[in-house]
Amino acid sequence: MMFRRKTDQFIEVTRLSSLIDRGVEIVGDVIVTDGLRIDGRVQGDVRARPEARALLVLSEHGSIEGSVRVYDAVINGTITGDVEVEHFIELQPNARVVGNIRYSKLRMECGASVEGRLECGVAGPVASAPSDNVVSLPRAQGG
Repeated sequence: MMFRRKTDQFIEVTRLSSLIDRGVEIVGDVIVTDGLRIDGRVQGDVRARPEARALLVLSEHGSIEGSVRVYDAVINGTITGDVEVEHFIELQPNARVVGNIRYSKLRMECGASVEGRLECGVAGPVASAPSDNVVSLPRAQGG
């Protein structure tokens, strides 16, 4: 009998439409509609728009100091704050989370670390709290 790695794709990576590149630091909340890759640093909350199926990809170079509320997330960097993912979260080997994680589906690879609680079962869709200091990243046109 052969063993095969499961190839189920839970996250639509084609949703990535915005990038916070290395060397970029944002101080303030970031509101996401589609998909966002963070290679830089965010000091503030990262939130999905209400009813959006927003995807967050945090690379091994990226960091977030604040809470995260999105539909899907692939984490390979550092988050200092609570994380709430409505659908699916993947914690890759370099993921470091200092805070609690609420999720519906979780994939955690060897090497990832969480200093906090892992709690299955997110109650309802993610919501975005209004903020005075917000950076909105609109959907990319064309391309």
